[in-house]
Amino acid sequence: MSVSMSEDRFEELVGDALDQIPPELARAIDNVVVLIEPRNAEDPHLLGLYQGIALTDRVDSQYGGMLPDTVTIYRDAILDICADADEVVDEVAITVIHEIAHYFGIDEDRLHELGWG
Repeated sequence: MSVSMSEDRFEELVGDALDQIPPELARAIDNVVVLIEPRNAEDPHLLGLYQGIALTDRVDSQYGGMLPDTVTIYRDAILDICADADEVVDEVAITVIHEIAHYFGIDEDRLHELGWG
């Protein structure tokens, strides 16, 4: 069962999720682009993906001039697993926070321990 939702509303939810990031952490996010795509071509069930160099792995002298890191949220994959709009709100928040956490160097195991898996 898939939830129907406009692209604009879904984009609002992603923005709302980003607004949930504590200000001290949000200020530390630099050179990151958040994208919304329908689906990941290689893994159509993937909800989100962080691509880049985690903050904990960066060496300033090597990072200068790099393209931005990306967080991609896969709209159709999220809508596919949710039963209603309230579930979409929750899943978008979890997915956005999960992918942003990878930017900060938090791995999958730790995210699951923290309840963001």
